[in-house]
Amino acid sequence: MTIEKRLDPDERMDKDSFEKLFREYFPPLISFARKILVDEDDAREVVQKVFVSLWEKREEIDLSTSLKSYLFTSVHNRSLNVIRDRKKFSFEELPDKAGDWDVSAQIESMELEEKINGVLQALPEKCRQIFELNRFDGLKYSEIAAQLEISIKTVENQMSKALKILREKLLKYMTLLLWLVMQTLN
Repeated sequence: MTIEKRLDPDERMDKDSFEKLFREYFPPLISFARKILVDEDDAREVVQKVFVSLWEKREEIDLSTSLKSYLFTSVHNRSLNVIRDRKKFSFEELPDKAGDWDVSAQIESMELEEKINGVLQALPEKCRQIFELNRFDGLKYSEIAAQLEISIKTVENQMSKALKILREKLLKYMTLLLWLVMQTLN
């Protein structure tokens, strides 16, 4: 059975016709998915899921329509879903990029976040305020100085103080912190 052949609506897909369909269209569908997803493994996974879905829904699918169109449309849509989900859950995607991400690493990450927040809250009020305006709000030293009506030199001193305290208090977490930062940059 070729894809171009439209089957009688009463005809059902059997194991042999499915296998022939799979052998004929698996390679071109992977090539198609790879153009969208770039990654070979992601492309294979998407195409495999499309074929599994086809087999599971073989009783419901109208075989009088073009199966080629159905397969390529399904691969296209699933590939776009993968891209959408990556963007939607970009932080959760970090473990996939990092490789061997496990529960203990996630716990360490949460502990690190709590520790950083604790250290930030323990900073002197003015020091914390200046640090947050610079690092979280993206203000330049001159903008912070103007907003708080202090000198740029005071802003520089307070930032140095904040960074020194953070380095001292988070020293044992630096390796994990560096690893997390590098993963987000990739």
